[in-house]
Amino acid sequence: MGAPWWTYWSPGITNTIGPALGIEALKYISYPAQVLAKSSKMIPVMLMGSLVYGIRYTLPEYLFTFLVAGGVSTFALMKTSSKTINKLAHPNAPLGYGLCFLNLAFDGFTNATQDSLKARYPKTSAWDIMLGMNLWGTIYNLIYMFGWPHGIGYEAIEFCKQHPEAAWDIFLYCLCGAVGQNFIFLTISRFGSLANTTITTTRKFVSIVVSSVLSGNPLSAKQWGCVVMVFSGLSYQIYLKWRKLRKLQKKRKPL
Repeated sequence: MGAPWWTYWSPGITNTIGPALGIEALKYISYPAQVLAKSSKMIPVMLMGSLVYGIRYTLPEYLFTFLVAGGVSTFALMKTSSKTINKLAHPNAPLGYGLCFLNLAFDGFTNATQDSLKARYPKTSAWDIMLGMNLWGTIYNLIYMFGWPHGIGYEAIEFCKQHPEAAWDIFLYCLCGAVGQNFIFLTISRFGSLANTTITTTRKFVSIVVSSVLSGNPLSAKQWGCVVMVFSGLSYQIYLKWRKLRKLQKKRKPL
């Protein structure tokens, strides 16, 4: 039997609030900065895993975490180009990075709790997790938007009535997110988490390059150095997973 639906109530809260904070951060920092900051996701995952669930990590794992954290921190301390700043709604780097790392902290709790549920209920499938998380996310969002004293649900509906093109964009965004989740879980179930990590890491790097070259968010040479530092750490993480997978495959081979 998989994990009961009610067990997802706590990761459902953090999974609802976390992404909203990440989107809010785009008012204050550039898209490449946000992508780079969110690439350090393993830091809060490791912190939550060790502090909340007592998980122990190896020295190489701390090494690639240090590379990623160092690259993100150095990037954050560097001056952003005036062209990029002018495109932001309210330029404020400390607030933007603060929102990103709050997002990561919530993500860390979400991932650590999902891992704990899978360990307690081994028959829990990827789609069980998707259903439980999305069910609680829907409940929390409905309460916040329509049950809260200052909820903006009715205003959002009125806005979509006045601007049907925005409603269509929101629908497409939600549809892509729902379909994309299935591909992520299918990749994990059929090809393993290593393949999924490789794909998502490559996507993030390509996103930064495209944003810098085509979307008018230029990076300096030193900032590109920080990007390389972060993705070196992520590549080292992928290599460690690959090596671990090879060892497991060798053990499973019949003598």
